Amino acid sequence: MMFDAACPAPSHPHPVGQTGTGFLHSVETAGAVDGPGVRFVFFTAGCLFRCLYCHNPDTWKLHNGREVTVEQALREVRPYARFLRIAGGVTFSGGEPMLQAGFVGALATRIKAAFGLHVALDTQGFLHADLDDAWFAPFDLVLLDLKHSDPVRYRELTGQDLQPTLDFAQRLVRLGKRIWIRYVLVPGWTDGDADILRTADFAASLGPAVERIEVLPFHQMGAHKWQELGLDYALKDTPTPSLDDTARARALFASRGLTVT
Repeated sequence: MMFDAACPAPSHPHPVGQTGTGFLHSVETAGAVDGPGVRFVFFTAGCLFRCLYCHNPDTWKLHNGREVTVEQALREVRPYARFLRIAGGVTFSGGEPMLQAGFVGALATRIKAAFGLHVALDTQGFLHADLDDAWFAPFDLVLLDLKHSDPVRYRELTGQDLQPTLDFAQRLVRLGKRIWIRYVLVPGWTDGDADILRTADFAASLGPAVERIEVLPFHQMGAHKWQELGLDYALKDTPTPSLDDTARARALFASRGLTVT
């Protein structure tokens, strides 16, 4: 099963959201896993993907979020700006931030101009073709979610196509952006040696723009959200990968000369 019929993947192919307002699922004021250092994280609402392992299915619907203006969101960052300038920065995650490109782009630009903070974007890049190069200017780092290397399995896993993400990665190289590739290790889905090595070969082909690979072991911490939303969670019986399996995946990436965490 790709995704539950009660909450199908939207067909809207273009980024939405006005420049001045957006919808936030939540914020985290001291995130430690969404970019370098300590991060203020905006989790935007809305996503076109229906990943089988999604641990935040409550972010899928755009209008389930809290509506805020750019000015209101900027005020939420302001009390932490001095600390973040030294300790880390701001990350836009989701959901999928590009789904609210007008709002996210405007807010990222304001954060960079007002506070001079490091700004990161956590995305699968599916919607990048609708955005011009200037939109990416305020982002210092892209955390690129590369979910599988095989187009058929990718669609089975996410409900969408792989090629736009691969194209986006190559675009980031052209733009001179720093990239951290994130790879979720899911037993039975993304843990095959051939699949990992194809992903590693693609990452290595991007050159020094790829600063690291983050291998993220699958977990069941979001399972309760699927149940609360009345969604069929296809991976409810999928185990967390063992330490040995995780180490093996990291070693496969490292065999291609990549820095792995």
